[in-house]
Amino acid sequence: MSIRFLDCRLSLIHIPRELYPHFLQPILKLVLPLQDSRKDENGQLPTVDEEDDRYYSMTESGYQPSNGSTDVGQVFVNVSITPVECSIVCAHDTAQELFQPLLDALEPERRDTVVISEDDYVVIQVDGEGFDAGQRVLELTSPLAMAGVSIFFITTYFSDYILVPARNRSNVTKALQRRGFAFEKHIDAYVTHHRAPSESQPPTPPPTITIPELQERTFNSLKQHNISPQVSRNSELLLCAGRRSTSLTPDETMHLGLVQCLINKPDFLSVTLTDTEPPSFLLERHMLRLFGPEDTLLGNKHEILIPITLDLRDLPVESTGIVCGVAGRLCGDTGGFLERSDPVEMSYLSTARAGTVMVAEDNIDRAMLALQF
Repeated sequence: MSIRFLDCRLSLIHIPRELYPHFLQPILKLVLPLQDSRKDENGQLPTVDEEDDRYYSMTESGYQPSNGSTDVGQVFVNVSITPVECSIVCAHDTAQELFQPLLDALEPERRDTVVISEDDYVVIQVDGEGFDAGQRVLELTSPLAMAGVSIFFITTYFSDYILVPARNRSNVTKALQRRGFAFEKHIDAYVTHHRAPSESQPPTPPPTITIPELQERTFNSLKQHNISPQVSRNSELLLCAGRRSTSLTPDETMHLGLVQCLINKPDFLSVTLTDTEPPSFLLERHMLRLFGPEDTLLGNKHEILIPITLDLRDLPVESTGIVCGVAGRLCGDTGGFLERSDPVEMSYLSTARAGTVMVAEDNIDRAMLALQF
C-alpha cells in the first residue's frame, strides 16, 4: 500500500441541495470533456431554467464528448451529492473561476448558505492494496485524528483519498511517520512497512489519546449536537469505474451516462476524477442503465452498498476524529458494540458537511448497532 501527496491545492465547496440546479452548469463543465454545439457566439452554454427543470437536452444537438478536455485541467476533482448537500472538491483557481461568479450573483440570504473554503487543502492518494477498505480507513485516519488533524476521506474504486488542510501537511507527514510509515522523499510517497526503532530513529512518543478514547469523544460530540446516523435502506449504491481505453466509444457512453445522472438530481452520487486513473463512480443501482451496455463500467454490479449518513452541518469544519471514530466502531475492536466480534466491512465518503459510511446489505443492522450512541 503506497501513499503519496498529489501536486495540487484544492478548495472545498458546500452547496445546499435546493441550490444544486443553480450550479449545475459549472459542475458539468468541471467533470466533462465536452464540445457543445449549442454554445452561442460568445461561447456560453444555455442557462439553467430552474422553473421547469429543463437543464440540458441529451438529444440531437446535445452534449458531444470529445477526446479534448475543457479549459479546466484537473489533478483531482470530486463531486458528491447526498441527501444533505452537493459537495465539490476542485483546484482553488477553478473554484474561483467557475463557482464564485454564480455565488456572487445569488441573493444575500441564499449566498450565505453556500461556502467555498477559505483554506486550501492537499490530497493524499492511497492505493487499494494491502488492508481491506475498512482497515485502511482506520489505519490511516487514527494517527491523524490523534494528532488533531481534520481530514476528509473518500473511498473510490481504485484508490482512497485523504484531504487535509494544506497548513497541516507537515503535521500529517510527522503523524504517519510516528506510526511507522516510511516516507520516500524523492517520490513524495509513503510506503506502508513498519520499522523497528533504532539509534538513528528516536522512540515514538506515546499518543495523548487512545483510539477507544477518541471514539468515545467523537460519539459524545455527535450526541451533544443531536447528530444520529440515518440509514437510507432504499438507496442501493454501486462502486464502479470507467475502463482504461484509447477508444472514444466507451468514454462517450460513460460521459453521456454521467450527464444524465447529474441532471436527474440523484439522491446519491459521487464522481472522482484524477489525472492518473479512470473516473470512479458511486452511484445508485437504478442509474446504471444510463451508462448503456453493462460492460461500460468496471465493478461488481451485485455488490450493493447501503449508505448511513451523518449530517455534520452543526459541527465546525475543523472537527477531528469522526472518520476514525466511525471506522473504529465498525472495523476495530467491535466486541463491545456487536454480538459478533468480526468487523463490519465499510467504505467511507466525506463531503463538505456530511459523512457517509457504506456497508453491505446484510451488514446494515450490525453497522447501525455499532454506531448507536
